[in-house]
Amino acid sequence: MAYQRMLLCFLAISGLLSIYVLCVSLEMWVPWRMADVSVLQTANNSRLIRQVTLHLSQGFLAALRINSKVLSIRDPGASTTTTAGPDRLWRAPTSQGTKHPTTAAKRLTTAKQAPGVLLSTQPVKPTKPDLIGNWYRAEDRRPQTTCPDAIFKKWLSKDFQERFIPTIPVLQWAEHATPQEYQRLKAFPGTYGWGMLDYQNLTASLSLLNLTANQRMLDDWDVRGNGSQCIRCAVVGNGGILNDSRKGAEIDGHDYVFRTNGAILKGFEQDVGSRTTHYIFTTNTMRNSMGAYHGAGFLGPPQSKETRYVFLPASIRDYLLVKAVATHTQVEQGPEKNKNPSTYFGEDASTEKLKIFHPDFVRYLRNRFLPRFRDIYRPTTGCVMLLAALHTCDQVNAYGFITPNFRNFSDHYFDKKYHKLIFYSNHDFNLEMNLWQELHKAGIMRLYMRP
Repeated sequence: MAYQRMLLCFLAISGLLSIYVLCVSLEMWVPWRMADVSVLQTANNSRLIRQVTLHLSQGFLAALRINSKVLSIRDPGASTTTTAGPDRLWRAPTSQGTKHPTTAAKRLTTAKQAPGVLLSTQPVKPTKPDLIGNWYRAEDRRPQTTCPDAIFKKWLSKDFQERFIPTIPVLQWAEHATPQEYQRLKAFPGTYGWGMLDYQNLTASLSLLNLTANQRMLDDWDVRGNGSQCIRCAVVGNGGILNDSRKGAEIDGHDYVFRTNGAILKGFEQDVGSRTTHYIFTTNTMRNSMGAYHGAGFLGPPQSKETRYVFLPASIRDYLLVKAVATHTQVEQGPEKNKNPSTYFGEDASTEKLKIFHPDFVRYLRNRFLPRFRDIYRPTTGCVMLLAALHTCDQVNAYGFITPNFRNFSDHYFDKKYHKLIFYSNHDFNLEMNLWQELHKAGIMRLYMRP
């Protein structure tokens, strides 16, 4: 009798172990390249509006989204973006050692696509550490000039082709406010997506950005260019290296001048210039700068006819302020409730002056240029500003950014006495400094440095 009880216990334990092994095996991640995608093809491959989702372990998600606007394949550890137009299909270069897609995937990639379909299929070398949603919308971003030595061409070199995506959207506007895009981007928080706001507030803001000027960072180049072959941009940080630099006239001599946060100009024109064509900020960093640097002379964002205001959306506050500026009304809720936007941007602020970064762009920068293990890390506002210029201008000169000898200079150029640079937990200045050195040495940009 005892023997029978022992046998039953053994069989019960063995059964439980078998079930456990089976469950674990079913949760194992299967690489996308092993999946047969031939079942996803149809007879005419047009007007597909459906979504096939494969649930993978450890929070990974591979999904094929197909509709009249967007088709993207999400592969943890490997993703690129291609654009299919009426007569062409752009494909990101395959890195060495990367296996080619399966035959079925090739058939899907090369199949005739309807105009405007966006396709992400070809894997590249995985980037470490783990990425945050390493799949992106694609836009047709054609160069605005025929500049012979444009940065765009340098990005396509073998040193950067695994990081650079030429079709990455830099800005977002009314066209992007769709239920499909909201479902895709609400999974990501903060600057990386739309997880911090509801669909109603999103559409209430983005639907107002329906002008051509909202879609292009350098929206007035056609009238500003004066026949110039290349677009030259100065990107100005607030670093102490600019104190007594006498770079003001040089900075103002560029076609466009980008600034951020506590950009104090009055009294420092000889060192930093006086023009601002693009002011980059989050509502929070702008308000904090107005408080922290008021005594030094920062009363608010620069105001001029040529100034554009580029929001880095970190919370619902940014979308609410966009709406208030565009509608010439007070902010409806949040810390800025009942604030008049003219307080920050002047009476002449209008929808035409507004731009807002696309979450895909910020996520792309973090994933491909500034990868970090810690979820808390995000690129600084100045970092996003400089990389945005490097994705839109032909030639970029950077001033006031961190250099290896940063200890020789005060934190800001407007400091009345020396203040050492503080390294905050949610930013990584060393990571950004190393990137600036890499891009400077590669000739992607010219970084102002001095002993």
